[in-house]
Formats: sequence, C-alpha cells, structure tokens
Amino acid sequence: MSIDTTSGMRSVGRLPEGDASRKNVARRQVRGRIYEMLLLGTTLVAIFVLLVLLYNIANDAFGGIATQSVMEEEDLTNGRSLSELSQPELVAILEDNLRSRVLNNLNREQPIAERSSDELIDIIETEIIQLEVIDVYPLTEYLFNRDAIEASLAETHPRAELAFKSWLSAPFLSNPMSSRPIDAGIRTALFGSLWLLFLTILIAFPLGIGAAIFLEEYESEQPFDARTPLGRRLNGIYTWINGLIGLNIYNLSGVPSIIYGILGLAIFVRALESITSGAFLSDTTDTTANGRTIISAALTMALLILPVVIISSQEAIRAVPSSLRQASYGLGATKWQTVWNIVLPNALPGILTGTILAISRAIGETAPLIVVGASTFIVTDPSGPFSKFTVLPIQIYNWTSRPQEEFRAIAAAAIVVLLILLLSINAVAIILRNYLRDRRVS
Repeated sequence: MSIDTTSGMRSVGRLPEGDASRKNVARRQVRGRIYEMLLLGTTLVAIFVLLVLLYNIANDAFGGIATQSVMEEEDLTNGRSLSELSQPELVAILEDNLRSRVLNNLNREQPIAERSSDELIDIIETEIIQLEVIDVYPLTEYLFNRDAIEASLAETHPRAELAFKSWLSAPFLSNPMSSRPIDAGIRTALFGSLWLLFLTILIAFPLGIGAAIFLEEYESEQPFDARTPLGRRLNGIYTWINGLIGLNIYNLSGVPSIIYGILGLAIFVRALESITSGAFLSDTTDTTANGRTIISAALTMALLILPVVIISSQEAIRAVPSSLRQASYGLGATKWQTVWNIVLPNALPGILTGTILAISRAIGETAPLIVVGASTFIVTDPSGPFSKFTVLPIQIYNWTSRPQEEFRAIAAAAIVVLLILLLSINAVAIILRNYLRDRRVS
C-alpha cells in the first residue's frame, strides 16, 4: 500500500501487469525450481546415507569365518566318528578329558551316564573339541579376497577352515548370551525388548490419550461457580494450572533421555523398590533384582514417550471438526458420549501416528535403561514384569565395546533383528491406522 499525498488517503495496491507480471511469475518459478532441487538433493543424500548404513550392517552381519578345533576329533576317537561310538565310550571320553570341576557341574545337573548319545556328543564338541574362531572377514573381503585369505591361513593356521558365515541365523535367535561369540545369541535380550515394549505401550497409551482428552475437551470448562468472587478466583487458578501443565508437556518432550533414567532410578528402582521388585506379591518372588526390573524400565520409558503421545493425541483430537461435536450435542448426547463415540474414533488414526513415533523412540533407547539397571550379561529369560532383564540396544552396545571382531559381527546381526522388530511393530500400527481411517471414511 502507498499514501496519496494530495488526499491523505491510502491507495489500494494492485497486482503487476504486463512485463512486470511476467517477470514476477518468472522469479517465482525460478525460486520454486530451486526449492524443488534442494528438496530432491536432500532426499537423495538421505537415501545415500541410509544405503551406506545398511551396507555396513550387512557387510558385518554376513561374511567369512576361519575356525579350527582345539583338539581333532580323530585324536579322541582313534579315527572313528563320534556318531559311531556307543554311549559308554562317549562317557569314557568325557571322564578322561574333562576337568573335574566341569565334570562335577555336569553330573550335578544330570549324571552323564544317564544322558543320551546326542547330548554327550554336544558336550564333547563344546567342551573338548572346542571349535575356536581364528578370524572373521566382512562379506566384501570374503567374496573378493578369498584367495589371499586362504593363502594367509595356510601359512599361519594350516588346520583352519574358511567358510561363509551368516551371523543372523536361527541359533542366533534361539541361543542365550554367551562369552563365546560363535555360541552367543539374543534370545534373552529379544524377550526383554518385547516385554519392555508391551508394558510401555500398555502404560503410556491410555495415560497419554486420557491426558490429551482432558486438555482438549475438558480444560476450558470452569469447575467453580463464576458468579461468586471465590469461584472466579478458583477458576483463574484452575486455568493457570492447566496452562502450566500444557507448557510442561511441550518442554518435557525435549528433555534428554538420561534425565528420565535418573528419575526412574530415584522413584521406581529405589523409592518403590518393594513394589517394582515384586516382593509385595509373595515371599517366593525373586527379589535379587532390587527394583531393577522390567516394570521399573517400562514405567521409565512410559514417562519418556508420554509427552510425544499426549502432544500427537492433542493434535489429532483438535483436528476433529467441531461440527461433529455440535451435531452430537444436538442429538442429546452428553459430553463423555460425544468424546467416546464421536471424537475418539475420528482422532484414533492420528493418535496411532503419534504412537508409532513414540514406539520408534522407545525401542532404540539405551541410556535410561542403563541407569535403571538393565543387565549387560544375563542368560535367564524374563518370566514376568518383575524379572531382571536386558534389551537389544544394550546388548548391541555391549558387543560393540568388545575388541574382538566376532562381537562386532554379532552386533551387526543384532542390529538387523532390532530393525526388523521396529519395522514389524510400526507396520502393524500403520495397518491398524489405515484400517480405522478407511472405516471412518466408509
């Protein structure tokens, strides 16, 4: 706008015409193409980085392995195969070659004389023959430098055997943790992750939706009589508290996760130890965890993702057209009937979108779980919410901190499992969200 100096009135601005209009459109088109190229460039860079990440993971999760046995099978059996030996002969091999401490431990579990031949062969292969890893090789090195690797092994370890190794395998999923990388598995950590995610969603999802419903649908109501001075004052305090709660929820979404871990340690692990350890249920409950249990970790992770769930649920509820609420009220429905039957069904797809983001954050967190007390080495599967536990991210962190190359390889395999678990859970949530959205439209 401009001011007409003769009349003192503001003149109304006009769109450019002629050459000015064409130049304006050309400038806008140039800017649009620049932004389009920037967007395309950043997308390509993101895809390239993702492909490099996946390549590095797959390169370590699959590859070659050079192994040799500590003792040759022929030296134990005089040239015969273990499968050809009788059960008493296998027992004699164990008694002659095992240390007394190991033999006593085996007999304490079950006398070796009462075990089957297959069980005895497994013990002989694990405890006596002991296949040890000489070296591991990434997939690209194994495929393109195999001749050089075999030549090097022939000079340094003539008895070593080179073979392809997929660290991601059925035994890797079903075996518990082990100090030997070749025998290590993620069963305990996988069960711990599933328990933790289930309890975290069970706690955070209803609390987050309930808080969002209150903040969006009930916060504006005045609970006290506004006709009296005291009622107006109390309503003002009530409004101020609700505003403070909303501000804190937005601020808490950016708090570092380690802070939530310290909070969980102080409250759930120590202050509520008698509850989170399960000691209040029965005298036979395993209380060695001292509050460092799955339920403590789930409560901590629920606090971590709760702001994300609340904020996304608020946005989804706010997006429901007010005309639907007014139509429901016009038909005589109460406030809660409108929320339950009209608002929530229409907002649920958006709520699930926020839940997906929250789960994606929770499944990869490590710092708060370490503070709460997740184990770095545990071979006992969790049996309930009051069990000691570990999770996949912590197990990956533990393996990557080891100096042996084998641990880096099984860490890469565990990363693949973690990604598959995350994508599977997200896929289920996305399918459910799309189903609810299609059902709402129809």
